[in-house]
Amino acid sequence: QVHLVESGGGLVQPGGSLRLSCKVSGDFYRFNIMGWYRQAPGKQRELVASMTSVGITNYADSVKGRFTVSRDNTKDTVYLQMNSLKVEDTAVYYCNLNFKTLLKTYDYWGQGTQVTVSS
Repeated sequence: QVHLVESGGGLVQPGGSLRLSCKVSGDFYRFNIMGWYRQAPGKQRELVASMTSVGITNYADSVKGRFTVSRDNTKDTVYLQMNSLKVEDTAVYYCNLNFKTLLKTYDYWGQGTQVTVSS
């Protein structure tokens, strides 16, 4: 069983910062992608940022220059540093672990953490 537990969400004013963390536990393939998605009310879930186990990153255009994804493979933890937050960043943020074997693709999700940007 693989479990992902997020922390760090909350309420912040526009222009503020938050740092999300996601701890992964269980058995999983070490060559993987850890990332963050978000879903705002009435919208589809979208990729925010991801990082492979060898450090290749991918960002949504809307967060480039403001958000930074990082990971500590020794702790099986992925982080999302969010700076210069905007009202439109308000959403539930989900941690994701993705990896492939010869036979199957695996996708695991955290329970989500609310981020609200409001004055």
